[in-house]
Amino acid sequence: MNELITHLEELLHGFGPIRAKRMFGGYGIYHDGLMFALIADDTLYLKADAESRKEFDNLGLPAFRYAKQGKEVTMSYFQAPADMLEAPEQAAYWARLAYAAALRAARR
Repeated sequence: MNELITHLEELLHGFGPIRAKRMFGGYGIYHDGLMFALIADDTLYLKADAESRKEFDNLGLPAFRYAKQGKEVTMSYFQAPADMLEAPEQAAYWARLAYAAALRAARR
């Protein structure tokens, strides 16, 4: 399994259990059945929405983009801040933010 996933499992212990599912050359990261993050090219991206996007914008964090049929597609996942991967408190904060965005999206 990806080293980043192993690190996330340890780091997010206080947030709760996570599960990684292989998809499209990367991984979807799930908590309680909802995908709230993804890993692509060894980079962690977190789910965002209109309510939480400003947190990512304030830090200048880019959205996840990929090419599909010659067009660039932007998803509602943003690169995780570097300090998230260093401190359990920061990791839990950002995981809760991303999970809340995933919950709101699931309710629509």
